[in-house]
Amino acid sequence: MPIYTYKASGPDHCRYCMNYFERQQKLNAARLTQCPECGAPVRRVITAPTLARPAPSLSEKNIGDKGFTQYRKLEKGVYEKTIGKGPDIIRDDE
Repeated sequence: MPIYTYKASGPDHCRYCMNYFERQQKLNAARLTQCPECGAPVRRVITAPTLARPAPSLSEKNIGDKGFTQYRKLEKGVYEKTIGKGPDIIRDDE
């Protein structure tokens, strides 16, 4: 179930809703229109989602450990290997 963030939308508020408060609700549940503590009008605030786990590291060590090869652009059409197997330099000769 997602966690929604709410904030008082008017001048009337209590200590609970004067800043932000969170409420875990089902996706199909109606959004709150009043503070559960004082009854003041509230609005739902859009916030960034919390990801369950961090993305894998794109460090050279991690890339090499996973069996990938990474190249860095030196100049137009010339790439140098930074980690992994394969040729040290790749040239795009036209």
